[in-house]
Amino acid sequence: MDQARSTIFKIINGEPHSYTRFNLTQNMEGDNSQVEMKLASAVDEEGGENGVGDHLNHSPSRQPYVAQKLGRSPKNLCFLAAATLLIFIIGYLIGYLVHRKKDLSPVTPDFYPGEKTSPIIHETGAATPMNWDLVKNLLAKKISPSRLDLVFRKFSSSSHQAGSTGDEVLRTMVVDKFTEYGMKTWTDDHYVKVQDPPAAGSNRIVFKGQTERPKGFLSYSAIGTVTSTVVYAHYGRQNDLMSLAKKLNMNGKVVLVRAGLITFAEKVYNAAKMNASGVLIYADPTDLSMEENTELFGHVHMGSGDPYTPGFPSFNHSQFPPVQSSGLPKILAQTITPRMATKIMRQLGGQSAPAEWGGVNKLGDESDNITLEVNNVLTEKKINNIFGVIQGLVDADRYVVIGAQRDAWGPGFAASTVGTGILLELARSISEMVEYDGFKPRRSIVFASWSAGEYGNVGTTEWLEAHLTTLNMKAFTFINLDSVVSGYGRFKVAASPLLHSLIMSTMKEVDAPNKGGTLFSEFGQNNWENNVLEPLKMDNAAYPFLAFSGIPSISFRFMPRNKEYPFFGTMLDTPERLSMATSSQINQLAVLATKFAGYMALKLVHDHLLQMDLLKYNDIIRSHVYQINVKVRNIKRMQPQLFSKALTVQWLISAAGSYSRAMEKLSRDIEHTDTDNIEKCRLLNDRIMAVERNFLSPYVSPRDSPYRHILLGSDSHTLAAVSQHLDHLQTNHPDADADLFRYQFGLATWTIQGCANALAGHIWSLGNEI
Repeated sequence: MDQARSTIFKIINGEPHSYTRFNLTQNMEGDNSQVEMKLASAVDEEGGENGVGDHLNHSPSRQPYVAQKLGRSPKNLCFLAAATLLIFIIGYLIGYLVHRKKDLSPVTPDFYPGEKTSPIIHETGAATPMNWDLVKNLLAKKISPSRLDLVFRKFSSSSHQAGSTGDEVLRTMVVDKFTEYGMKTWTDDHYVKVQDPPAAGSNRIVFKGQTERPKGFLSYSAIGTVTSTVVYAHYGRQNDLMSLAKKLNMNGKVVLVRAGLITFAEKVYNAAKMNASGVLIYADPTDLSMEENTELFGHVHMGSGDPYTPGFPSFNHSQFPPVQSSGLPKILAQTITPRMATKIMRQLGGQSAPAEWGGVNKLGDESDNITLEVNNVLTEKKINNIFGVIQGLVDADRYVVIGAQRDAWGPGFAASTVGTGILLELARSISEMVEYDGFKPRRSIVFASWSAGEYGNVGTTEWLEAHLTTLNMKAFTFINLDSVVSGYGRFKVAASPLLHSLIMSTMKEVDAPNKGGTLFSEFGQNNWENNVLEPLKMDNAAYPFLAFSGIPSISFRFMPRNKEYPFFGTMLDTPERLSMATSSQINQLAVLATKFAGYMALKLVHDHLLQMDLLKYNDIIRSHVYQINVKVRNIKRMQPQLFSKALTVQWLISAAGSYSRAMEKLSRDIEHTDTDNIEKCRLLNDRIMAVERNFLSPYVSPRDSPYRHILLGSDSHTLAAVSQHLDHLQTNHPDADADLFRYQFGLATWTIQGCANALAGHIWSLGNEI
């Protein structure tokens, strides 16, 4: 407006002003528009000296003449009036647009026109963050055992296997709830291939002339029939099978193992490496208290997602050549009941089993032949993932994902119903906080309901594969709600090391089940990491988020004090049995689980900077480097023929040092940043988000080695595999290969250095240290 007044004054006072430009730049979501105005004030009269332009001088003595001249010219007066009106309108538009820009954009100009002495103003795009204690209390007041109980009852289903009618019914109910809560809702459809038991006929086992036809099955088993000696191999862990191989020939044997400790897929994978021809899995009563005729259901894909589209999504329109995941087993696999397993073990001959294996007298010999027949059927199913979002007000394109599996083999009350109920209650509660209580999240929260989780987190992984490029740049945390309540006695958490500090602080804010303290005082005293933290397993939905996509992830659970909840993967996972396992405290424990997940999510979208434990990975890397260095030195001293003198660990040590310095610099930048500066916070948060993602090895194929994380993934590219390869070289293991080790060693070194380079920020900040 000052510019407009100045222009009018100059025209009235006779100053020549032939060209005036107003630039109005409005930045809304990256789109720029510019308005330019030209005002011509040189008005020619009939000739030379009679023109206004020729008589507008700076001399005051000329002013009366100019006014008289203008007064005698109706044309000039009309022009002046029109120009004055136009300039007034433009000035009004300037004020309107600048004011509108302030309202819509999270970043405003450094100053407002005409206020040159005003200080620079930084806009956050949202109100001052709500007091954190108030945020927690708002959520806590909205969560109650009675509300959760209502949701659990409504979403309980006796049959909701992935792709079934029951699954579709639950899908519609979830969509309706998300819509009711006022969230933007969408679906993600995939056409996946899964194995189901034969519709006609059955799988079959024949031992000592007795035939059994189990109803349980293992999806993705190889198909066919094999007859061979059956041998007992405890839990089927690698060391169990190595011990067994020292006593008898494993080639072509059918291995009988008990469920527990590792996944079904890992048991079958380990047996296949020992050249076994088949695997039988049962639930041992000493581990899992259940009825003798309880059937087990599961899958044996050593991976996640649709194994027939590894590394890319299973869309109906995808045109890819036939391909299979390298994690599909080539041997037969089948579950049997405890009764069937007991009958087999009582009749085994051969050598005595190790005493520490307990409860089994013999390992089996050549006379103990068994026939195993697997006739599973490969089918295609349409599955639906459901999403709802609460959008942030500052960084809406950065989000935390909270997800829960919706399907189950049977009732799946602990496996899926409880998690789905908690997901919906969190969505309702936080939506109400935003709409009615003034809570304004800086970042967004995405709520996800997955399908086909029982087949190996198929829905989760397919979504990650479909949106990998976007998600690993914009999703900064995943919180898994599957199986969060299965008993009372222990509280366990599996998570990225980046989240450890957030876990500890959240445990201190959630009341313990006995109301006498907090989760931390109840379960985390003395050494909370040893008492609470556990490894993240491959069959957990959080694992592909972390190891495949490089997104910090967490999964947690309340569980029985001594044993695992025995009814996962059975038809007996009902509300009644979970109530017995929790001493009738399902709803109370679900409230605590809801608060634990909710407080973490709210903290991540409330604070200016993401709360990540940046220095945690330093210790992990240094530990691996130390072990590798010691082993290399021992081999070079004891077996110098394996490595030339050129092999040195110095490059790996230097890379670890580069990473440590880069991480310390990032920590200093965070400590000294102005949290009121939205742009600086966004840049720092992007650097924080990149930490996990940078641990994905760029040197391996997502199709062949999907879990590319060099610290928490699986396969030969990880630092753990490099260290294990050194063990094989020391013991002359058949898999030992000095040249392959050097290759793995080099790739791991450069991956760590790449992490350091990425953390350093600008390319010109990098030093030539390796």
